[in-house]
Amino acid sequence: MKALTTYKYFYFLGIGGIGMSALARYFHSQGWEVVGYDRTPTDLTDALEKEGLDVHFDDEVSNIPAHFLQHRDELLVVYTPAIPKDHLEYNYLLSHGYDLHKRAEVLAAITVGKYTIAVAGTHGKTSTASIISHILKTANIPFYAFLGGIASNYQTNFLAPEPGQESNLVVVEADEFDRSFHQLNPDIAIITAIESDHLDIYGTEEKLREAFVEFAAKLKSGGTLIVHKNTGIPVLAGREQLSYSAFEKADIEAENIVIVNGQYHFNALLRDEKIDGLALGVPGMHNIENSLAAIAATFSLVTDKKIYHSALESFQGVHRRFEVILRNEKIVFVDDYAHHPTEIRVTLQTLKDLYPGKHILGIFQPHLFTRTRDLANEFAESLSLLDALILMPIYPARELPIPGITSQLILNQATCPDKYILAAEEIIPSLKTMHADVVVTLGAGDIDKLVQPIKNYLISKN
Repeated sequence: MKALTTYKYFYFLGIGGIGMSALARYFHSQGWEVVGYDRTPTDLTDALEKEGLDVHFDDEVSNIPAHFLQHRDELLVVYTPAIPKDHLEYNYLLSHGYDLHKRAEVLAAITVGKYTIAVAGTHGKTSTASIISHILKTANIPFYAFLGGIASNYQTNFLAPEPGQESNLVVVEADEFDRSFHQLNPDIAIITAIESDHLDIYGTEEKLREAFVEFAAKLKSGGTLIVHKNTGIPVLAGREQLSYSAFEKADIEAENIVIVNGQYHFNALLRDEKIDGLALGVPGMHNIENSLAAIAATFSLVTDKKIYHSALESFQGVHRRFEVILRNEKIVFVDDYAHHPTEIRVTLQTLKDLYPGKHILGIFQPHLFTRTRDLANEFAESLSLLDALILMPIYPARELPIPGITSQLILNQATCPDKYILAAEEIIPSLKTMHADVVVTLGAGDIDKLVQPIKNYLISKN
């Protein structure tokens, strides 16, 4: 694609997506004119409009500003792969020779010539990138960040230098979907996990693993690769490679992990360096590991190591990543984006560690027919940690239904004492007849629309 400086107008097809909206915010912050389409209004599109971006929700070519269309050579159209191929605006722009590029290409173009920290992995990307960003913010190091979630400390998925500051540092998530991460050439790369996912793209876990090795090989010469001990990524010539783990010996590890009043405390060991007395503001052993990766990625940038104490303790997490919606003496309600069996298992084990002996009810909306087909056994095994399970119908996202692939596949194999499949409108009434000390909603679809109604009901009940 052409250099970004040749464009003056930016049009987004799917502007309400978490990755797309971060890009839109970036171009808006640079003073360029940004307009976009999305299918439905959301809290995110509402926020974009409040920030001064023009967003519409009807697929009509007439909604594209006339002056955008008149300046063909100065218009960049950014689109998400989720845009359907029969989309009117997409097809008009494509057939009339406008410059269309996927989100991943545009993100890669932004990073050209910049010192880039890229976080990859089948899970853990957003939390790790958000911890890195919070460390840099706490250290007053200017940077840009493009996050796959809303960082609770800042209530946004895009961070930029303060007015008057300039920066050559960028933090990005390197998404394996659609092989997007192969567009990047980072200076520091993190791989948090490699597990079966997106098999509609890769076919087999072996092919997925090969794609991560290819991503690692795109690291700049002299760069640093930071990998979870369990990923099995081979050592690459000409690049420093560091392993990390909170559970076994590694180049970067944790020791003396204890839970005090629901907060995790630990020491971080980085080869010959040691940072004592760290306290983490969000729960979960997985977040200790995410913190280790984040410390390693920023260690050469942060001169005052005391920054890590204040940054980790003040980190508030990411919207829909183990987000505590309600907590009182009678009920705890947590919402989580977990949509992969490992993510679910980690979330549920964290709940069991924090609330031992409590009756836990989980509400899970499977995401994608292909993922449900490929991982039904693993979903059932993870969800069986629950005392009671409500499954919702599969959220299709970009996919068409697959015959025989329904939530029943998971329900049949789950071993929870109580288990049901319910539509969204049936869930609140069902809660009136079910006992729970802890309620957790799980999934990457539109289950988040139930969070406020469930919270309201639990407050009224308790």
